[in-house]
Amino acid sequence: MRTLLIVTAVLEAGTGLSLLLLPSLPVSLLFGASLDTPAALTMARLCGTALLSLGMVCWAARNERPGHALTGLVVALLFYNTAAVVLLVAYSGIGFKSSGGGLWPAVLLHTGLAIWCINSLRIARLQPGAIVGK
Repeated sequence: MRTLLIVTAVLEAGTGLSLLLLPSLPVSLLFGASLDTPAALTMARLCGTALLSLGMVCWAARNERPGHALTGLVVALLFYNTAAVVLLVAYSGIGFKSSGGGLWPAVLLHTGLAIWCINSLRIARLQPGAIVGK
């Protein structure tokens, strides 16, 4: 799980920082749209704060031993990545036909991370005490 947490920490913290500092750039890359209102800009920055927090939690947990808390974190990451895929595909790719060049790479990335979460949880359940990816 260590490698999963490090990769997630770097990706989510980077995305979070970009949403905080230059929110129009990641929104344009993902959705091919602009942030036209102060409310949209504020929501993008709020999402950036949440992603940066997620990255910080994953970074802080990277050296923890397997246990209930670490399993809970990976379950939460699985939910997040699955929800990200569903929302990105349903809302942007299919529903509103609004996508930028980064939409489908983001969908593939979150799909891969979700699969990695499932595999890590499966291995941890089969081998209590094992640290996946170390």
